[in-house]
Amino acid sequence: MTKKRVDETNVVGKLLVEKHGDFLRQVLKDALTRVMDAEVEGRCGAGLRERTGERVNRRNGYRERPMETRMGTVDLAIPKLRQGSYFPTFLEPRRRWEKAFVSVVAESYVLGVSTRKVDELVKALGAQGISKSEVSRMARVLDRQVDEFRNRPLTMAYTYVFLDALYIKVREGDRVVSKAVLVAYGVSETGEREVLGCQVAAGEMEDAWRSFLSSLVSRGLKGVLLVISDNHAGLKRAIRGVLNGVSWQRCSVHFLRNTLTRVPRKAQGMVAALLRTVFAQTSMEEAKAAMDKALKVLDAQFPEAAKVVRDGEDDVLTHLAFPAAHWRQIRSTNPLERLNREIRRRTDVVGIFPTPASALRLIGMVLTEQNDEWAVGRRYFSLESMELLKPQRSHVMLEAAA
Repeated sequence: MTKKRVDETNVVGKLLVEKHGDFLRQVLKDALTRVMDAEVEGRCGAGLRERTGERVNRRNGYRERPMETRMGTVDLAIPKLRQGSYFPTFLEPRRRWEKAFVSVVAESYVLGVSTRKVDELVKALGAQGISKSEVSRMARVLDRQVDEFRNRPLTMAYTYVFLDALYIKVREGDRVVSKAVLVAYGVSETGEREVLGCQVAAGEMEDAWRSFLSSLVSRGLKGVLLVISDNHAGLKRAIRGVLNGVSWQRCSVHFLRNTLTRVPRKAQGMVAALLRTVFAQTSMEEAKAAMDKALKVLDAQFPEAAKVVRDGEDDVLTHLAFPAAHWRQIRSTNPLERLNREIRRRTDVVGIFPTPASALRLIGMVLTEQNDEWAVGRRYFSLESMELLKPQRSHVMLEAAA
């Protein structure tokens, strides 16, 4: 095609968009809706409201998602499923992470800090030909997307907030240092999960956590009834300082590990089973009674372990004041640990990040895409179970207003 033909095509395209943009967007929306309907029909084994013995799944409403196109924003209604999740193939959910990964690898190569592993990735990705200016351009685009995600307003009330940190290696000048990635995700009042934010910090000191939590509050974090985290002293002080008045659940998994370090290896199985019976109870009263029995055994045989249990007893049973349907998920940071494992899987491939910004770019994209998948997936908790928290939410709102 000649340059003149290309210019004429661009002019015609621009005129169509300017004069008939609404019509073209509607045509595109209708077409994409038919694509989604066909994909969901294949997943369900039946069409919408169709009665057939072939059906293996059902629809469960829709989630709104804007899609940016050359014709402007197209608002899509993405179908949800009762079992599993659905994400349209044309949205390419992993594309952004792949771009971020390529940019980090290329940046490592251009800055001359690539390890043997990165050298192999450079060859596989064909990044040798990427110039420093091209890397900078890629980084600017991706960093803007991550910044928008990390700084977006938090418009919902988040009943539960999970906090945790993981560590990565970052190059600073001639040194390789360890950095903490602080991550928070919440469960909204409608029972849906959302990544609330992330931040790269020097470590898990109180100042770092306080700064991170303050940024969440400034973006609109509200309605928090319970924070779930490990027993890190700096984190606990930051929670009290920034989110004073909320309940705190000490991660039961970390609690058990801390206790078992005070017990001889041969007795760890017995002690673990003893404490797990506490979490198997169906009420606070029964759990307290089971904890008393466990403490009698520990006092007699392992007094150091008994002290750990006694000091953490109230904090590790906080979840029992919330709906029973939520206990398994809110008594530990395991849900966030699963997300952290996914982050580690991606970051381990890079090994050493060339800059803190490159680490935040890659991790931010991973979290952005995880958030997209949660947005079109099933609710974490049912609306009915979240309704049971209404009295507690009303009490918190009254206190905040006062």
